[in-house]
Formats: sequence, C-alpha cells, structure tokens
Amino acid sequence: MLTPNEIQRYKRHLVLKEIGGQGQQRLKAARVLVVGAGGLGSPLMLYLAAAGVGTIGVIDDDRVSLDNLQRQIAHDTAHIGTLKVESARDTIARLNPHVAVETHAVRLTAENALDIIGRYDIVADGSDNFATRYLVSDACYFAKRTLVFAAVGPFDGHLTVLKPHEKRPDGEPYPTYRCLFPEPPPPGTVANCAEVGVLGAVVGVIGTLQAVEVLKELTGAGDTLAGHLLIYDAKDMRFEKVAFAWDPDNALSGTSPAITDLSGHAAQPDETICASPQ
Repeated sequence: MLTPNEIQRYKRHLVLKEIGGQGQQRLKAARVLVVGAGGLGSPLMLYLAAAGVGTIGVIDDDRVSLDNLQRQIAHDTAHIGTLKVESARDTIARLNPHVAVETHAVRLTAENALDIIGRYDIVADGSDNFATRYLVSDACYFAKRTLVFAAVGPFDGHLTVLKPHEKRPDGEPYPTYRCLFPEPPPPGTVANCAEVGVLGAVVGVIGTLQAVEVLKELTGAGDTLAGHLLIYDAKDMRFEKVAFAWDPDNALSGTSPAITDLSGHAAQPDETICASPQ
C-alpha cells in the first residue's frame, strides 16, 4: 500500500488514467537493474527513483572522475574518487527515501550475469562497450527478462526494447539485439568517446527516454517499443522510428541457435566506445 507521504509525492502519477493507483503500486513493487552508472544511467536512475520504482539495482565497477561530470548528472564534485554505485545510491537517497538501492560494484561477466540479472524484473542497459551490450542482451534472453537498451554517439542516440522471450500479437517472437547486429564490430574500428567527445545533454535525452520505456513496460502504459528502433539526431533535432523484425537466422533466438549459454563471452575491455548503437 502507498503511504500518505507517497500519495502526496506521486499524485501526478495517480491522476494519470494510464498509471493510477494500481500502476503506482506496480512501480513500488518493481525491481529494475541499471547496467552502468554513467551518462545514460544517471538520468535513467534519477527518473526511475523519482517515479517511485521500489528497488533499483546499479552495477558499475568504476569510480567518479572529474571528466564524468559534464554528462553524468547522478554524480557531483564532492563524490570524485567514490565508486559510482555508491555515489548514485547517495543521490537517489536524497531524491526519494522510499527507494531501495542495491549496489553491485563489479563488472558484469559471463559468470555473474545470470545471477545478478535474475534478481530483477527488468533491465536497462546504459553500458559503453560492445562486449557488455552483447553480454547483457544474451543474458536477458536466457533469464527471460525484458531489456531496455540505449546507446549514444557524439550528437545522436538510439533506443529500443528487447523482449524476445515474448511473442508479438501475430505469434512471431520479438527480435533480439542480434537481430539488428548479429556480431560486434572488430576491435578498434569504432571511435573512443575520449577522442571524439559527446554532447552531455544528448546523453540526458536518451537516458530520460530510456526511463520512459522502463516505466511503460512496468505499468503497461502505451505501446511497447519492442520491434522498433528509435533514432535521435540532435543536430537536426529529428526523431525517426524504424521497425525491425525477428531474424530466424540469428545465432541467439533463431530457429537453429548457435549460442546456447554465455560461455562464449570473453572478458570485457576497459575502452569505452562512442557510437550508437554499433
């Protein structure tokens, strides 16, 4: 049940017919895992916390640095040198004391991915390297967890919802990340963010849209973005939504899958990339 304080806090949600009391209760009961407490994870975590998501898990093994603060708004100058998951936990606690934060100051690996992801209802990936993106996508498929995926470039971003464990109204499975991009690009072929840069506010736009999609999936409000890729071009201030379908030949969820577990995922590199989505 919502407390009187929570009713007051969330009253703008409670009057929304698409959310209302039942939807807010679902948010309070929800457990969401945020992969990456950086540029995308920052607005994502803050809006999930403000919306009243009951438990937010945050996984990131990095520490806050000065050059993060141009775009990673969950952190501040006072937290430089602090683990990002601890900094995020402190920020969320100041924003909404009704939200529980579970910190995972580790790198997601093939060994721990299913255990960690399996503890949550839905996963939001704001990671910044291809190894993590493919690992999270594959692990969510095996754990049967919906994944809200986002990525950014210097002036652009992409967003989609992946839930291949469910079927479309026509009976066909929803697509996976590998239906869009079967394999990661060769190492060294994609620019590093430290080299090409990124406009901080672009990350804020995409991270906020990612939060919207998580909240929609949790409450059932609106139509799912599954099967569609939302593309944002900040320079032209243009949005485009492109449909994509399940690929029966994809190696993960196709008719003859070659990937049957996570054993093929190697250790993840430290280098961050600046491309969306690939």
